Amino acid sequence: MSLNDHGWGNKPGGGKRGGGNQGPPDLEELWRDFNRRLSALFNKKSNGGGNSGGNGDDGERRPSITPGQFGGGIGVVLALIAVVWIVSGFYIVDASQRGIVLQFGHYQQTTEPGLRWRMPWPIQTHEVVNLSGVRTVEVGYRGSEKNKVNKEALMLTDDENIVSVQFAVQYLLKDPQAYLFNNRHPDDSVLQASETAIREVVGKSKMDFVLYEGRDQIAANTQKLIQDILDRYDTGIMVRSVSMQNTQPPEQVQAAFDDAVKAGQDRERQKNEGQAYANDVIPRARGTASRLNEEANGYRQRMIATAEGDASRFKQILVEYTKAPEVTRQRLYLETVQQVFANTSKVMIDAKGGGNLLYLPLDKLMQATAAAAAADAGTAAAAAIHAPAAVPAGPSGAAAPPQLEQSLQGDSRSRDNLRSRERGER
Repeated sequence: MSLNDHGWGNKPGGGKRGGGNQGPPDLEELWRDFNRRLSALFNKKSNGGGNSGGNGDDGERRPSITPGQFGGGIGVVLALIAVVWIVSGFYIVDASQRGIVLQFGHYQQTTEPGLRWRMPWPIQTHEVVNLSGVRTVEVGYRGSEKNKVNKEALMLTDDENIVSVQFAVQYLLKDPQAYLFNNRHPDDSVLQASETAIREVVGKSKMDFVLYEGRDQIAANTQKLIQDILDRYDTGIMVRSVSMQNTQPPEQVQAAFDDAVKAGQDRERQKNEGQAYANDVIPRARGTASRLNEEANGYRQRMIATAEGDASRFKQILVEYTKAPEVTRQRLYLETVQQVFANTSKVMIDAKGGGNLLYLPLDKLMQATAAAAAADAGTAAAAAIHAPAAVPAGPSGAAAPPQLEQSLQGDSRSRDNLRSRERGER
């Protein structure tokens, strides 16, 4: 039976299954036909004239298959398979990658970027490792800071306080061979080394240092410690950076911690205010003290100089007193009286032989004298303006002009007043 027969699946004798024009194939007939073809190939029999077994179902003539044709087809198939097998050994390595060739599961070599070939499977295999790709490991959280992993985040500080630390570690590959073969799970090794390092660094630090001013230093120390651990394990990994995402106290004590932080901030604010007040008051007090000290030093120098001057003057007066005692005594008396009256405007004089006190208005006398002197000076100035520049006396001895006489009279009156005043003082 030929597979191209449109009566495929019909019963012998023209009967049809199910009464339809075409039904499902007869599996038993297909199996028998397959066995006949297989027997003909291996028994080197020819099927050109009819059915050799006497069980022909139809009058179709089946094509004959020779052993040479069968062997040629197998060779072509084998050749195609060999070509495909050899071509499967080619692979491409990008510029940021390195190829690792394995021979029967063992490391063979590391290949550079480009088109490469290895022995096909199962003799050799390869793995391509990306060296420039940045890998990230999250410790204390997964994906978002809100998705905390308390088992990793909670740790104890040096002052026996609990803090929650979340950070991320970014790393690159520096040795693909060590990365693939020296550790079974290198990414898990990075996670465990990071957790170990951060717990050691935090355990040696105070809580305030971890939460506030020491975050950068903690990140740097953690990165160095992680790299030391990974190098000791020979993982072929290079830590690029450690980023501190969030550091805070546990949620159960967050409110109390906030109150403590506010109290600390108030303390610092009041301390700063007190320091600012001290910076304002202390310099002024020091300036005042310095000024008073300088004034005292100046007063001392002035008193010393005055005393030395008085002593020198007294010595000079003593010399003069020794030469003329009466004159010197009278002069000292007059100078003393002049100094006393210079600071007063009214003087009461007890005249000898009389019962009344005389009142001497010095201020009025001085004002009157000053007014008279000013008037005389104004008259002389006006006369000088209206009079000729010079009025010489004639050869006959003529009298002076009236303006000059008035000025002379004013001068004589002022001198008389001064003499009377001096006599009254004496």
